[in-house]
Amino acid sequence: MNLSELKPTAGSRKKRKIIGRGNASGHGKTSTKGHKGQKSRSGYSQMRGSEGGQMPLYRRLPKRGFTNPFKKQFSIVNVKDFNIFSDGQEVKPEDLLEKGLIRNTKLPVKVLGVGELKIKVKILASKFSKTAAEKVKKSGGDTITIGKKQ
Repeated sequence: MNLSELKPTAGSRKKRKIIGRGNASGHGKTSTKGHKGQKSRSGYSQMRGSEGGQMPLYRRLPKRGFTNPFKKQFSIVNVKDFNIFSDGQEVKPEDLLEKGLIRNTKLPVKVLGVGELKIKVKILASKFSKTAAEKVKKSGGDTITIGKKQ
């Protein structure tokens, strides 16, 4: 079998409806839009969420909760994740990005104390939890706070 011989399964592809090409086509005159009314006019486009006269779903549902516009977001890294680095290494946010532990360096990095640290590393991050700082110090490493105070 060649790639050039591949064909879609019978009935899986439907032909596009061609409208407005005269009465003989079966889709002429009103071009399948019926007679009169808003939907038959040119330039018609329905408002998103519109349900005719019925109250739209987004207005029927109750509003819940609150979104804090001043919430500070962090890239979270756990202490156990630093075991992939070599002993005595200085770990910067760029190194974390390179290893795939964070997605981007625009957000400040916060180190949390989940897991155990088996190597001695010098960690540069925006914030450290108390347990994370303790575990890094216990393993013989160092914590350095960088960037703006959050």
